[in-house]
This record gives sequence, C-alpha cells and structure tokens, in this order.
Amino acid sequence: MNKMGKIFLILATVTVFMIFSMTGRADVGEPGSESDPLVTKSYVDKLFSNIQQSINSGTGGSVSPEIVNLSPGQQLVGDMGTEIILRSGQAVIVDGAGGGLADVTAGKDIKKDEIVPANHLLIVPRDDGRGITAKSNVVVMVRGNFTVKR
Repeated sequence: MNKMGKIFLILATVTVFMIFSMTGRADVGEPGSESDPLVTKSYVDKLFSNIQQSINSGTGGSVSPEIVNLSPGQQLVGDMGTEIILRSGQAVIVDGAGGGLADVTAGKDIKKDEIVPANHLLIVPRDDGRGITAKSNVVVMVRGNFTVKR
C-alpha cells in the first residue's frame, strides 16, 4: 500500500470514529435532575404534594350545596356561576341588564317574573343582580356566592 492509501485509510477511520462517538451518546440529563428521564419516588412525592396543596388552597364559593330558606318577598341574588335549585315553594326570576337565569335542565333562558321550575338547575351567568324572589316560603339549594335581600 502506498503512502496516499495509508493516509486515506487513517482519515477514513478517524472520520468514522468521530461520527459514531458524537451520535452514539444520547442526550440525557444528570441523574436526579429535572431533565433525568427516569422518575424517582421522591420526585413523584414532591409532585403529589404540590398538587394536593393546590387542591386544598382552592378558592371560590361553597363546594357542596347550601340549603337556604326564604320568606315571601326575600330575594336571593347570586354571583356569577352560582347554581340555584328550587326544592319547595314558589319563586320568580329576578333578571339583570343582560337577561335572566340559564335553566340548564330545560336548556333555556328564564326571564324576569317567570316562575322558577322546581328541581331545575339554574345558573347565574353574570354579576348583575340576577337571582330569585320568593312568592311563598321557599327552600333552595345554592352552590356558590350569594346574598339574601329583603
């Protein structure tokens, strides 16, 4: 083999070695770091703890429904997202500037002075004074923030 052949063989060997050495190593993070592809128990425990804290520190209205008794003439005004279910008695809708309450059971909007259907889920869509007025002694289930007015 001549001198040029030996130089070519050495260069080819070095080039092949460099190519395989660069691509043969996967780009993995340091063990135990955030970029480590393996998940450790301590990492899962820490993540679970953070999620639990987020759940426990949640804000908002009541999670479970609150039973509210209204006398005739009293008004229940809900904040945006408040859910109201009439359990007994008669009540009418109090609407705001944008309309009435959303009756998600019947799939329609109930307007001012319409009778509230019993056992229908009503949702207050905005904070503009929407709610119900009791025409008789009324029992309602309410989930969310609300005020009772005379």
